[in-house]
Amino acid sequence: MPDRKTRIRRAVSRTALAPLAALPKRLARVARHDAKVIRQSARWLVTSREHHNYTYDLTPLNREHLAWFVSLVAEAPIADVRGWMAEIDTDDVLRAHIEQATAKSARRGLADKQVRYARRVGWYALVRARKPRHVVETGVDKGLGTCVLAAALLRNAAEGHPGRVTSLDINPEAGYLAKAEPWAGVVDLVIGDSIATLNALDRPVDMFLHDSDHSAGHEQREFTAVEPHLSERALLLTDNVTITAVLLKHAEKTGRRFLAFREQPKEHWYPGDGIGAAWR
Repeated sequence: MPDRKTRIRRAVSRTALAPLAALPKRLARVARHDAKVIRQSARWLVTSREHHNYTYDLTPLNREHLAWFVSLVAEAPIADVRGWMAEIDTDDVLRAHIEQATAKSARRGLADKQVRYARRVGWYALVRARKPRHVVETGVDKGLGTCVLAAALLRNAAEGHPGRVTSLDINPEAGYLAKAEPWAGVVDLVIGDSIATLNALDRPVDMFLHDSDHSAGHEQREFTAVEPHLSERALLLTDNVTITAVLLKHAEKTGRRFLAFREQPKEHWYPGDGIGAAWR
């Protein structure tokens, strides 16, 4: 038999007063959530220099979600995927290079020295799993993602599976992190319009990553432009999956499977981006 307090609460829940009675508890939950976001935002404003293309770590649970996402897309054992993700985490040579190059760059006032890869750990694991001979990425910015892709390609080459990444950006200052050896040895940095460059590609593409202009129209034009150049088992990736349904629709139209991963940043105000994947 419910006690008196429970009976009253149940009775109120059946009346028009229910929303008003629940308001204090609802306000408390909203206040806790907002206070957490405000704390994270204030900390970022004081400690970070970044003004766009934010970097952050993922929560431990979200990293595990990413590992399973890669495992499904690449059809690779989960233990191998976790190993590849740990591999990039413990690449001290790459980490030291990024820290030093950032500190010396002309844009150091707008970039954090701390190296945080977030979803790019998934890019690394996908390259390690699928062993692509030719990766194409659009949108380079500082070149953090390019370095991650190049590091994976260098590991593949050491195991007998060489490959290169063609990195496209319209900004002449893009890619400064990826201009040092050994990473530059597998990177072809092209400055110019992505659509024109994709149309002019002269070799098959095994992995394509859209990370440039995030408008739906431009994203669609890039997938349309690269489609004739894709190898039979090419993997299509988009950094835009939390914003548009472009890759989802392109996958359905071209007879591919589709899967999406969404980031959950650790202790950061930004809600995160994601990885959309389409493959046969």
